[in-house]
Amino acid sequence: MKLQPDKSNSLTINAYGPGWIEVNGQRFTGSLIVSSMAGAHPQAWEATKFEDLRPLDFEVLAQSGAELALFGSGQRLRFPQPAWLACLIQKGIGLETMDTAAACRTYNILASEGRKVVVALLLET
Repeated sequence: MKLQPDKSNSLTINAYGPGWIEVNGQRFTGSLIVSSMAGAHPQAWEATKFEDLRPLDFEVLAQSGAELALFGSGQRLRFPQPAWLACLIQKGIGLETMDTAAACRTYNILASEGRKVVVALLLET
């Protein structure tokens, strides 16, 4: 039996560390949004500190066309305020919150399954 490795056409998070994330071999050093939608590119996310987040920061997730959104809240788990998520709730998009490292791993799993997922990764300096 011939086996073929799974090959995803979506963006893949290859590696991450304190202050950086690598997507499809390209290193990023700021907060980032990554989507599994066809033709998507990693995009810089203006969010730099959890304490400064606002509803507008989550609007880009609501406009992504994803069925599920992930929020990587930095080095530790912190939950967003409900008011920040109104745009996602109105569109019926679920949001899961976890630390940024867990969000990277979870995104890869969901994207490899062909799910329409978007992840917002907070990298605090």
